[in-house]
Parts: sequence; structure tokens; C-alpha cells
Amino acid sequence: MKLKEKALFNAQGDTDVALRSMINGNTTNLNDFNNLKYEWTSSWYRQAMNNFWIPEEINMAQDLKDYRSHLSPAEKRAYDKTLSFLVFLDSLQTANLPNVGSYITANEVNLCLTIQAFQEAVHSQAYSYMLDTICSPEERNDILYQWKNDERLLKRNEFIGNLYNDFLENKTPEQLMKTMMANYILEGIYFYSGFMFFYNLGRTRKMPGSVQNIRYINRDENTHLWLFRNMILELRRENPELFTDELVEEYKAMLKKGVQEEIDWARYVIGNDIEGLNMDMVEDYILYLGNLRAKQLGFSPLYEGHEDIPASMAWVDVYANANDIKTDFFEAKSTAYAKAGAITDDL
Repeated sequence: MKLKEKALFNAQGDTDVALRSMINGNTTNLNDFNNLKYEWTSSWYRQAMNNFWIPEEINMAQDLKDYRSHLSPAEKRAYDKTLSFLVFLDSLQTANLPNVGSYITANEVNLCLTIQAFQEAVHSQAYSYMLDTICSPEERNDILYQWKNDERLLKRNEFIGNLYNDFLENKTPEQLMKTMMANYILEGIYFYSGFMFFYNLGRTRKMPGSVQNIRYINRDENTHLWLFRNMILELRRENPELFTDELVEEYKAMLKKGVQEEIDWARYVIGNDIEGLNMDMVEDYILYLGNLRAKQLGFSPLYEGHEDIPASMAWVDVYANANDIKTDFFEAKSTAYAKAGAITDDL
């Protein structure tokens, strides 16, 4: 099967919802909010719209004091490297999502991808706002571009970046599916040791503005994770040839690679030098995430004995669930629009 790029203006496109498909459909590109084949996109769209927030409305005054005076050297190093990692990959996401959307032939799914791309841009803005508040311009630029000089950080980015580049060079259905898996790994595993680090700062009452930024970003990323999870599940129903036993093993190997990259990165950035965290806790949590993400795609577990969230890391979900922000998007109810300042750290 070949992968066909969708036409932009297509007067001969299908209007029958029953003929719509995730890839290789004959779409008109009309944004019809009423006639949907993938009905889950309606609740996703509403939730994502309700998640709108503005980074500059979060107070960073205490963060400036903490960053200069209250972070340990290990915490400051982890803060800088984690932000450098997060801002680069969210920037990459913003740039790559249109590449995926060019081959998705369901207008309702493309509407969701457009919102995701906007939110990824907001996340990059949030990280820049955090740095602009606490750093000099010279320090900010050094942090933003650490990935160019830190070999470990560059390697961390290369796993996902190379998978995205592979699709640009080889546009096949199999490569598109691997790109979607890379997105799923990024949203569902790769960001989480970074989020965990910031939430741990919150537990020690440091960097409250940064923690609030991350909580909102985490909420957005959770919806992005579920968007790609459902896109993958729809592809599995419509294109079972992309889910042969051999290909499923490849996808599971990608998940395992993402888990190992996350553990290696945590060992480099967090290690046993951060108050409130140690590598046993972090590794157990990441292995649990790998199993959770595999299960959510209908795959068998990757790591025996890591099916449940470790008791030592249950506090992570408390932070991620602030103001009814659920770990599982489809168990959450859509909440009313609230500005960023509405979250108060009372944990």
C-alpha cells in the first residue's frame, strides 16, 4: 500500500462520512463539525479548547529568588538541562505535526492536530517565559542551546528527531505509523521524568511558578497523548496490515527504546543528587509508564512486575491531577475555561 498526500482543494472529494478514513481517503478538507466519523474527536476538541491558558499570567516572582538562592547546584543543573530538552522537543513537535497532518484524510482529526500544534507553540513560549524571568539573556540562550553542546542531551533528542526525519525521507504507511509511535512515546514517556523533577521541586516548596507552568503543559500533553493513541487505534482497525506480529514487535521495541532513553537521561540529570528523588524511584516509575503505554495500545506488558504505579511515586499523579486534571483524558469531564492564575499550589 502506498501513502497518498491529501489534495488541498479537492472538489471531487467524498462527502459521505462512511467513506472517510484516517489515511488514503478522498477528503474535501471541509471542516464539518457535525458530520464526524471519529466521534471521539468532538469531546477531545472541546477539552483542548477549554485548556486554553496564557503563560505570562503565572507569577514567577518567587522562582527568581529560588533560582538564584534556594536551588542546590544539582537542582539548578537539572532545571537548566530539563528545560533545554523540553523546549527543543516541543519546538520540534510544532514543526512536525503539519507533516503528519498532510497525510491524515479525516478533517475532524486534522482539526485536533491543528490545536495540538498551537499548544506545542504555547509550551515553547512558556519555557521561554520561565527562562526570561529567572535568567539573563546570555544565560537563557546558553540553556536553550545546550543540546548543541551536551552530547548526552543531543543523543536524547536524536532518537525522536531521527524518526521524524525518516518519515520526511520515506513517506510510506509504515513510516507514518512509526512517526505516530514516536509522537506517542514523546508525549507518554519522554516528558515524564522532566515533569516529575518539577513536581518534586513543588514538594519542597521551590519554583512554584515553574511548577504551575508544568502542570498546565502536562494537562495539554495528556490530551495530545490520547489523540495519538486513538489515531493509532483507528489505524489498527482500518489498516491491519500495519499491525502484523512483526510490526507490533517493532513498535514495542520503540517503546522499550523510549523507556531506556528516559531512564538513561534521568540517571544523567537527576541521579541520586536531588532531594526527594532517587534512581530506584525514578526507574520504577518509568518502567510503569512503559507498561501503561503498551497496555493502552493493546500490546502485552513490556516489564514484568511494573504493572502498577509505584507507591513511592503516587505523589506525581497528585500534581498532574491538579484542579481535576485527570491522568486518563477519557475519564475526565470537560472543565470550564480557567485562566492560568486559577491554579493555587496548596499541596
